[in-house]
Amino acid sequence: MRLTLGHSPDSDDAFMFYGLAAGLVDTEGLEFEHILADIQSLNDWAREGRIDCTAISVHAYSHVRERYAILRHGASIGDGYGPMVVSRVPMTLAQAAACGIAVPGLLTSAFLALSIRLGAPFRHQVMPFDTILPAVASGAAPAGLLIHEGQLTHAESGVQLIEDLGAWWKVDTGLPLPLGVNTIRRALPMDVQARASRVLRRSIEYGLAHRALALDHAMQYARGLETQVADRFVGMYVNDLTVEMGERGMEAIRLLLERGAAAGLVPDAGEIDFVE
Repeated sequence: MRLTLGHSPDSDDAFMFYGLAAGLVDTEGLEFEHILADIQSLNDWAREGRIDCTAISVHAYSHVRERYAILRHGASIGDGYGPMVVSRVPMTLAQAAACGIAVPGLLTSAFLALSIRLGAPFRHQVMPFDTILPAVASGAAPAGLLIHEGQLTHAESGVQLIEDLGAWWKVDTGLPLPLGVNTIRRALPMDVQARASRVLRRSIEYGLAHRALALDHAMQYARGLETQVADRFVGMYVNDLTVEMGERGMEAIRLLLERGAAAGLVPDAGEIDFVE
């Protein structure tokens, strides 16, 4: 059986799926067609049910829960760190919200977390995630919400940190901040869902067990990062919580969506289904 597999063209996702892409793990008779796209596109496609198994933002799950269930592995979770609000000149978070913040997509978990943090609508403009840091550094945008590698490289661009949303969430809730999850279409037979789940987890474990090889593969998606920085970034988002999110990860997802629903930012996700 052939399944479509959607994920971002980023170093952490490439690391995660190295074992599968290189044919180094048992696929239990399944074939996977890799579809690479930015997270906002994957979120939009999930709303249409276009991909069998796909990475999406936790934020987007509340909009696609009728079509997809969440896999307990493959999640991107920031334990005390996460998306960052930055500016070229010193300002408070409230000042940034008044001036306008460039954001990477309205269905991203970063946008949801920032909306919860601010507690009120704020001025924003949507930009491709990899253009936000240059826009802030040049003054084209007064402030920006950084995801991916910009969390590690922003200081080199001469911008200043206003707030790390992962750090705020950890202090506020005691939990890690869930950002992305792997999901699978509910319409697939249960045995196919279970087999796909095992295969994808196997690929993550293979990458972690063969770090140098997986990192070498991931560097083609590192957007010019030095190997040491890319390795650090991968370590932030491919770790034990990625292999198995456990109760902490599941509780963090529930809480983020509950707070979002209570604030009127997302539909009520109800009881969330996690595929073993």
